[in-house]
Amino acid sequence: MCRFVAYVGQPISLESLVTLPRNSLINQSVDAREFEERLNGDGFGVAWYAHDVSDEPAVFKSVSPAWSNRNLHSLARVVHSSTILAHVRAATPGMPVTETNCHPFARGRYAFMHNGHVGDFKTVRRPMRRFLSDDSYDAVEGSTDSEHLFGLFLDRVAALGDRQGDDALALALGQTVRQVGDMQAEFGNRDPSYLNIAVSDGVRVAACRFTDGPPEDALSLYYRTGRQYICEDGVCRMIDGGSGKPAVIVSSERLSDDDGWKPVPVNHMVLVREDHTVELRPLG
Repeated sequence: MCRFVAYVGQPISLESLVTLPRNSLINQSVDAREFEERLNGDGFGVAWYAHDVSDEPAVFKSVSPAWSNRNLHSLARVVHSSTILAHVRAATPGMPVTETNCHPFARGRYAFMHNGHVGDFKTVRRPMRRFLSDDSYDAVEGSTDSEHLFGLFLDRVAALGDRQGDDALALALGQTVRQVGDMQAEFGNRDPSYLNIAVSDGVRVAACRFTDGPPEDALSLYYRTGRQYICEDGVCRMIDGGSGKPAVIVSSERLSDDDGWKPVPVNHMVLVREDHTVELRPLG
């Protein structure tokens, strides 16, 4: 059912999230702790921002398992960024394992990734595509429900017009979740949706933990705040003291065993603002 991690803060290496932590994304691709489907080997992707070069993210994807991709290990060691999104995929049965179906998806300055599935996607897909603008429709390259979600999100962003910033990102994500629910109610058979989504514009991150099924079945999602995230002598941890903007991690699973990790409540969104403060919002 996929695993992901998003980070904003002082620049860190990709390996600080992908390979080094005790429960790194690589480890979650081999042996996820908090989902019955423990293997996530149907490809991976990493998006990161180099703001001195471009406002648009760089993306590296592959259909190979994350644990065996030598290019990922080499790249993660030397690339640093202040905003990172990374994802390992467990493909929904029947969905092809292709690079176009790997997350994160990127368009313009936005990067987007999803853990879960849209309920009744086979019957809801056509209505979803009808609701997409021509630009978003043409931009869908793969076959996943996740990329269709991204298209709906981009249209919600466009509909907000000149409204930018923290609230715009959160509003667009919340509207996307509600729109999918409305379409599912009208066209689906009430198969529950599981929408753990993380999206960034390179400056801030919004992530949600949503299901319209039993709350106890919601997929796991955590966040960790602190002053600086470091990896030293094989140990990665968040430092809570100091000055400057905070660092924030949002992750499907805790990357470490310390007590600072907090679960995102079911049917809530965690918004990491431009100043890296964190706000929890209910998904009404």
